[in-house]
Amino acid sequence: MSEDPYAEKIWTKNYDENVPSSINYPKINVYEFLDNSAKDFGSRTAVWFMKNKISYKSLKDIADRLATALVELGLKRGDVVAIMIPNFPQFIMSYYGILKAGGIVTACSVLHTEHELAYQLNDCGAEIIIAWDNQIEKINKIKDRTRLRHIIITNVFDYTPMAPRNPAEISGTMQFINLINKTKPNPPKFQINADEDLVCLQYTGGTTGLPKGAMLTHRNIVSNCVSVATWAGDNFRRGKETILTNLPLFHIYGQTVCMNLHIYMASTIALNPDPRDQKSLFEIIKSTQPSMFPGVPTMYMRLLERDDLEDYAKDLKSIRVCNTGAAPMPPEVQKEFEERTGGIILEGYGLTETSPVTHSNPFSGIRKVGSVGMPIPDTEVRIVDIEDYRKILPIGEAGEIIMKGPQIMKGYWNKPEETENQLKDGWLLTGDIGKMDEDGYFYIVDRKKDMIDVSGFKVYPREVEDVLFEYEIVEKAAIIGVPDPELPGSEKVKAYVVLKDGYQENDETKNKIKDFLRQNIAPYKVPKFIEFRKELPETLVGKVQRKDLKEIEAKRRGEEV
Repeated sequence: MSEDPYAEKIWTKNYDENVPSSINYPKINVYEFLDNSAKDFGSRTAVWFMKNKISYKSLKDIADRLATALVELGLKRGDVVAIMIPNFPQFIMSYYGILKAGGIVTACSVLHTEHELAYQLNDCGAEIIIAWDNQIEKINKIKDRTRLRHIIITNVFDYTPMAPRNPAEISGTMQFINLINKTKPNPPKFQINADEDLVCLQYTGGTTGLPKGAMLTHRNIVSNCVSVATWAGDNFRRGKETILTNLPLFHIYGQTVCMNLHIYMASTIALNPDPRDQKSLFEIIKSTQPSMFPGVPTMYMRLLERDDLEDYAKDLKSIRVCNTGAAPMPPEVQKEFEERTGGIILEGYGLTETSPVTHSNPFSGIRKVGSVGMPIPDTEVRIVDIEDYRKILPIGEAGEIIMKGPQIMKGYWNKPEETENQLKDGWLLTGDIGKMDEDGYFYIVDRKKDMIDVSGFKVYPREVEDVLFEYEIVEKAAIIGVPDPELPGSEKVKAYVVLKDGYQENDETKNKIKDFLRQNIAPYKVPKFIEFRKELPETLVGKVQRKDLKEIEAKRRGEEV
């Protein structure tokens, strides 16, 4: 192996004061986060939801009751239980109740189709699901194709001031709140192996092939939460913060950064059940005065676009810290949001397979625009050749990011071949293209699989998208490669563009966009094709799905996808 310019961990020189390069992590079960906070801050509000307040003491009691009920239903150590609930308190109750029973959580998106849900349930082998009651029709349709034995359902109003008393049982299901109320808390006691025992099977989006369940252990989750809390230093005050939770908890970003970290820190978790409902979000901010707001760039963009933003400007001033990830943060959005709130936005990076946090800009030190920051304590990172992970590249050169650390997954559930492809000699091959500067700050260039080959020239979609975003007439944009019929194996660049209001979708506008791009990027990177759209396919939190656009193009060509 060539000389390793990353071995010195030069990034640690730029850590905030009192942030160590290494941490001694406790070997505990994740549910001990809740037990410890209930012991130290029992009367403090753990969850705020639709103006209802649930204390840490009450949250622990409900989790203990659920754990007891699950064991009585036949749950054994190491069994998988599915949760299919939006940002309701019942998600948090279920998560910790499952862990207290010795089970493993698998979180299912409420946007799953029947096919996607059946696949995940069958792959993980779950026999119990705790679900939002409006998902019951979907679950019933696929139940016979799975191993499900018990369906526990819950309603959005179960833990609000409008909660129904003794809701009627529905045939084939059990009511969550009835189960809790009739069960006395007596959770089992057991020892765990923090390095081996699993907290959750967190399924990746299945961008290539079928979704895979990343096996995240207690050590993975505990170390990630402790490391992020240490990174924050005095900016996170135990028992004093309120976290605005707009990210879906069934996503690993929401689970760690909005839930587990803040149960550990005894914060108040203010839940917004619908991430796309900005009006509701503003009302929650007004009611709870949150100090922290993790999100993704589109969340901040949509808030800034609202006509009634000034009506809530005073309330926004409570926000001190925002985390952002999943997509690049436009500098102008960051600047405006920080001016409006007085808080700071810390751009970071991570993957489902890394629990997820691996990088962050510092709280007090230099925040570099466009950078995802530095590796957090105990995280080793290398930039390697795209074709050969053993070939380490010089500082400043772009290549694949590989990582090693306590937050790296154990592997993929029941997929030894995929595990072997991703984990090499203890290093996780991320599939992301990035580079590091001389100060140890990292930059994400793009996804390896999204790289476009234009007659041997490499084009990274994100670079073209970033330039398009700077053009005043462009609202949103996405870049993909489409096959070049004249040159097999080569591709042409195609842009999907959403225009801002008032601009015409015609050839003249296409030419203006191309002219703008020619002034800013190399000719081979300029899209050959531009297609106008009213909207782009996005995830629940607003991340553009390039794979959906690729599927649309493939169908147009008559290919199977």
